[in-house]
Amino acid sequence: MTVRRIMPDFQVASPEALTAHRDFYGLLGFQEAMDMGWVVTLASPANPTAQISFFTEERTAPVVPDLSVEVEDVDAVYEAVRASGAEIVREVADEEWGVRRFFVRDPDGRVVNVLTHRT
Repeated sequence: MTVRRIMPDFQVASPEALTAHRDFYGLLGFQEAMDMGWVVTLASPANPTAQISFFTEERTAPVVPDLSVEVEDVDAVYEAVRASGAEIVREVADEEWGVRRFFVRDPDGRVVNVLTHRT
C-alpha cells in the first residue's frame, strides 16, 4: 500500500478562526489550496504534499478527523482495515469534491481520514 500524503487536521471554533489560521500559516509560507467554507487546506507551494487542514465542522462524517492519509488505493486499505477489526467510524464513500474516503479510529482513539483522489 502506497501512502501519498499525510496531513494534520485541526478543528477550529469559527469561520473567523479559519481566516486567522490561513493568515498565520501564510507567514510560514503556506498558501490556500482549498476553501470549502467549513474546511480550509493550506499547502506549501514548493512541496504540495506538505499540507494542513482546519475544520469548523465535518459536513459529511460524524466527527472531524485528527489526521488525513492519502493512499494509492483507498478500497484496498479499507478492506485491510475492516478485516483487522479496527473501528470504522465512517464507511467508505465518494465525496462531491473528488475524493473517496473512510474514517477509522486508531488504538489511542484518534480518527484517521483515509482517502484517495478520484481521477
